[in-house]
Amino acid sequence: MRSVSLLPASIILLLTLYSSSLFAGPGSIAGKATITASSELNEKSKARNVADGIIRTEGIGEWVSKSTVTFWGQIDYPWIQLDWAQPQIINKIILYDRATKASHNAGGTLIFSNGTRIPVFEIPNDGAPKVISFTDQAVSWVRFETTDGDGPSIGLSEVEVYPSVSQLTDPVAIADPYIETTRGRNFFFVTGSQPFGMISAAPLTRNKNQFGGGYNYNSTEVLGFPQVHCWMLSGITLMPTTGAISPNKGEQGWKSTFSHDGEIVQPGYQRLYLDNYKLWVEQTAGDRVSFYRFTYTEDALSNILVNLGGYVSAVTMTDARVEKVSNTRLEGSVNTTGRLWGGPENVRIYFAIDFEKPFETLNGWDGHNDLTDVKTVTGSPEKHAKNGGSMSYYDAPTTGVAAQYHVKAGETVQMKVAVSYTSVENARNNLESECRHWNFDQLRETSQKEWNDMMGRITVKGGSNNQRVKFYTDLWHVLLGRHKLDDVSGDYPDNTEGERRGSFTINTKFKIRTLPKDKNGKAKFHMYNSDAFWLTQWNLNILWGLAWPEVLDDFAACLVQYADNGKLLPRGPNAGGYTFIMTGCPATNLITCAYEKGVLKKTDVLKAYDAMKQNHAPGGMMGGRKEMEFYIKNGYYPSNAGITLEITFQDWALAQMAKKLGKKNDYNYFSKRSQGWTKLFDPDQKLIFPKTEAGNWLHRDPLDGNGWVEANAWQATWSVSHSIGQLAEMMGGPDTLCKKLNFAFEQAKDQDFVFGYGSGYVSYANQPGCSNAHVFNYAGRPDLTQYWVRRVNEQAYGAVTPDKGYGGHDEDQGQMGGVSALTSIGLFSLNGTCSIDPVYDITSPVFDEITIQLNNDYYPGKAFVIKTHNNSRENCYIQKATLNGKEHQQFSFRHADFSKGGVLELWLGAKPNFSWGH
Repeated sequence: MRSVSLLPASIILLLTLYSSSLFAGPGSIAGKATITASSELNEKSKARNVADGIIRTEGIGEWVSKSTVTFWGQIDYPWIQLDWAQPQIINKIILYDRATKASHNAGGTLIFSNGTRIPVFEIPNDGAPKVISFTDQAVSWVRFETTDGDGPSIGLSEVEVYPSVSQLTDPVAIADPYIETTRGRNFFFVTGSQPFGMISAAPLTRNKNQFGGGYNYNSTEVLGFPQVHCWMLSGITLMPTTGAISPNKGEQGWKSTFSHDGEIVQPGYQRLYLDNYKLWVEQTAGDRVSFYRFTYTEDALSNILVNLGGYVSAVTMTDARVEKVSNTRLEGSVNTTGRLWGGPENVRIYFAIDFEKPFETLNGWDGHNDLTDVKTVTGSPEKHAKNGGSMSYYDAPTTGVAAQYHVKAGETVQMKVAVSYTSVENARNNLESECRHWNFDQLRETSQKEWNDMMGRITVKGGSNNQRVKFYTDLWHVLLGRHKLDDVSGDYPDNTEGERRGSFTINTKFKIRTLPKDKNGKAKFHMYNSDAFWLTQWNLNILWGLAWPEVLDDFAACLVQYADNGKLLPRGPNAGGYTFIMTGCPATNLITCAYEKGVLKKTDVLKAYDAMKQNHAPGGMMGGRKEMEFYIKNGYYPSNAGITLEITFQDWALAQMAKKLGKKNDYNYFSKRSQGWTKLFDPDQKLIFPKTEAGNWLHRDPLDGNGWVEANAWQATWSVSHSIGQLAEMMGGPDTLCKKLNFAFEQAKDQDFVFGYGSGYVSYANQPGCSNAHVFNYAGRPDLTQYWVRRVNEQAYGAVTPDKGYGGHDEDQGQMGGVSALTSIGLFSLNGTCSIDPVYDITSPVFDEITIQLNNDYYPGKAFVIKTHNNSRENCYIQKATLNGKEHQQFSFRHADFSKGGVLELWLGAKPNFSWGH
């Protein structure tokens, strides 16, 4: 028995004020330890079993001691110890008692090698997890000594030990998918996906679209596991169950309670325990295939449900068709309808499902009847308005099939699911092409390596643990949303042709198209389903171009392909068609910035230019025909200042591309259009306001969002990113501009720069205000940019809790994550890198060192490094800078220099250096 040093009672650390049971991040490191115990009952109950991953299963994978009970009740309490070869920094331990109630390890003491002792009380007597969280502890070993128990043969089913963020390096382990899940959309939290992967699977805990829909941290029940979580696409819900089930009752009949205790959530992996069914669910994913491992802790009759009917998160499933191909293969399709924000009225999702073990029976249900031993099931196309018809949602009968097994305690059942938006055959090909094996851990390793490689393109040193957690969570969101639609064959759906009715396309003429391929037969780019690219010039366009230029190139080619199919450049493409969400022609900013940075390689440049030019004309995506004719004639969009400012910037961006292409007339034409915003400037209030067609002010209340797009005059006047100097002149000079904008920030700081749509002075909870702090750079006050960017980073984006982190309103598939990440690394581009010679604006990073690995398919350099000196929360002001060893006085540097690689060094201080940055 190893001796344990005892500390005086006065310095014993009773760390009972635990940080919380909230946990997302790395797996347990218990398996890396040497494990010893006071005794072991027999060969089947070794101490090492507490790290074998078999949890809550009676008689299997347990450590059982030789402890006995005397006739007067005395128990010889056991201990177990984990020793690591190298010191570890840990902050959480989970203890699982043996599943039997005949032996209860009720409480004890955790003793650490550093002398810390933590008492442990109320360990559950059914094998449920007991989570002990504490401040970071540096240890080489941990021991748990039982101090209270009942019954003989006391032991544990499992011990899990979790490392602190401070010792982690893998982005997958650092990112925290829980952040702001109480406010996110149904596609906000997707653990079963690769970067931009076609499959997008996750648990469903709250069946609604926005404001805490999908997986909500506050929910206590799992309603199922939908395989699709996309912009206006969702469906194909799995649910493993045990015991008697009546699936016609729907999700309320098969749901199960669960707890975050013992749950693991990571990019590419999730584990949770379904209390009602006493089974573990593990989930991982490839690019087009989701993979599940269900582990049962008791003997049971199991029905694995595949639900293909009813409302789920964003759409309603109807008209299902499923066929039993064999006792290990299901194939079929389901229609989805009722998209809240428009898009194709009906979209069919095809699927192929494989089971590792043949199911004994396939049963089914059709919304009315329970069906036994089925070969096919067909769902009804019926639907009826949900919520009294006040919304686009529908209710529809639940329909599906249930694969039935008799399982033993400790047994696993594995299944894989692939989808396609073109055909069952392509779903089958997607399933068979990517993951032919049944090694769950192998696919998890492959999936998470992809996440680590992609998120690891940017590495950071320094900063706090929370800042690192938030940063890699930001990158996860930046790379997660906007899932691909094309099959491994290169086939993809085209739903661009049909009759537009509002935001919807009805009577769609569905086509299957195939992507252009290179000489090796590989698709040149992907087609995507995506939320709007509205104002991404201030987030994704910049960030993707820095570390993932191939992604920027891919999306640019995708948008041009949509225009090739349906003449329009999409704002938010849905299932190969259009949603008409948001305003303007935001594709212009993305495509032009890719061209200006030299990364537009996957589509023809002139073809892209012509598509944008066509969409800036009446009848294109930029706006309504009559409104665009008015704009072209009068310089402003009638009754909407927000659209005016947006499209004048887009006209300016297109003008830059025209000039670089030598199209002088087009350059002059679009440059003139880009000045139309000046017609809306109010010289009295020195802000911009909307005007009616008659030329009158719609109103002159700077906090009124009427005539704006999710903004107001205070928030969005500054969004004329291409003309800040001109705006300053019209206001009376740079000093006046800075004074007014600084006033706005002062008014917003007590609300953490977070307001609802169209309210407040500055809001970093939504796109229109996300450039405001960087405007000071262009009005002679880079110190104010440095100050307010740091404040915004900390207050609006710095939280790492389930309710905060992105402003709570509109994260929009990585857009707020993109702003957050850029403020953390101290880079930005006010004009979205759309200028002929693009530049990056410099602010003070929160990290001591940032390394951006450069993609050599696009950039000649190896890496671009940003180093800071004297960095701290107080030291937010840049005192001096060097670029590649040479003094750098400007607040920006060229993309051309970035692409060659190099080192930007920043010296920081607590007071502004007013001579730097001019």
